[in-house]
Parts: sequence; C-alpha cells; structure tokens
Amino acid sequence: MRRLLMSAVFGVLLVAGCDRGSRPGNIDKPAPQFVMGDGTRTVDLSKLRGRVVVLNLWATWCAPCIEELPSLLALQKQMPELAIVAVSMDQDPDVYKRFLVEHHVDVLTVRDEDQKVNALYGTVQIPETYIIDKQGVLRRKFIGAQVWTSPEITSYLSKM
Repeated sequence: MRRLLMSAVFGVLLVAGCDRGSRPGNIDKPAPQFVMGDGTRTVDLSKLRGRVVVLNLWATWCAPCIEELPSLLALQKQMPELAIVAVSMDQDPDVYKRFLVEHHVDVLTVRDEDQKVNALYGTVQIPETYIIDKQGVLRRKFIGAQVWTSPEITSYLSKM
C-alpha cells in the first residue's frame, strides 16, 4: 500500500512539472549552452548572446504547444529584437516540416529528436519556455501554454 501511495505521489509531481529544471537554483545561473542541428537548420545558443532569448521546448503533437504557438509567433512580430528559439522534440521530420509550413512558423526552430536540449534543461513537461537575458543568464521558466503577447509578459521582456 505504501509503495502504491509513493508511486502515485511521484507521478503527480512528475506531471505537475516538479523537475530538476524548475529548482530555484537554476535561475540566475548561466543558461546551459548547446549547438543543435537537424539537417535543415542549426541553432547555436552562444551566438545569440547580446539578445534576450525566449527558448521554447515543444512538439507538434502537444496540444498546449499548439495552443500557445500563435501568441509566440505574434510576440516575434511585436518584439523583433527578441531571439525566439523553438526546439521541437518531434521524431518524424516530415510531420515536423509539414507542421511548420501549415502553421506559418517563422521563428528560429530546430528539431531535437534525441531530446538532448530537454535533458540539458531538465525538461519533463512541454511546453516549457526559458527566458535567457542578454548575458546568457537564465532568468525565468514558464511551464505550460502562455499568452506570450500578454501585457505582463511583454512588459517583463521589454525590461530585460
């Protein structure tokens, strides 16, 4: 009985996003660097130093990811000085490419089929988005779908 209860508690914490990436100790520390290429594009996080980076971890099959996508694309148009980087964990390159075309995705995106970036950041639940300042320091983490053009978020980003 005790084992069953502990398994249930662990499962709830996992689904709720209680993971190593959400620990307060990761905030205000240098963001984990990566270079990720998928044969179509390459993202080198270190080359974005000097810009505020909105690092979004997502997938085409993730309903909350699709829900927040229009506001993420609108944020890039509203605040073009931001570097919005979307890292997809999709396995199928054709599904991924078709999704980008069908949804007019015009932010920098790359497919990470091995989920290396997710592991690097301790991501368990998607969508998960990290805000990295101009000096490359991780400042904030959002778990779940957001309205990226909300006054609260745009005000926060404009002050960085």
